[in-house]
Amino acid sequence: QVQLVESGGGLVQAGGSLRLSCAASGRTFTRYAMGWFRQAPGKEREFVAAIRWFGSTYYSDSLKGRFTISRDNAKNTVYLQMNSLKPEDTAVYYCAAGSYSPVTAEYNYWGQGTQVTVSS
Repeated sequence: QVQLVESGGGLVQAGGSLRLSCAASGRTFTRYAMGWFRQAPGKEREFVAAIRWFGSTYYSDSLKGRFTISRDNAKNTVYLQMNSLKPEDTAVYYCAAGSYSPVTAEYNYWGQGTQVTVSS
């Protein structure tokens, strides 16, 4: 089992930045690719970014350039730096552990989510 706990969400004005963290415990962290997803009210969960254990990254085309995923294997933590935030970025953000993929079904473990609200 892998336990994932997100933190760092909150309320921010449009144009601002937030950094989300996801702390992992349990099985070896480096065995898994890590992903960030988000889900806005009334919408399906959508892919944001993924990172392999050695650092290669993959982004949603619509978010590339504003969001940056990174990981610190020594701290068993993955991060999502979000810049130039827009009201449409408002969602619950989830981290997940699994395969290096934009597909939610490819991830075995999920955190509980952290709310990000961007005001206009």
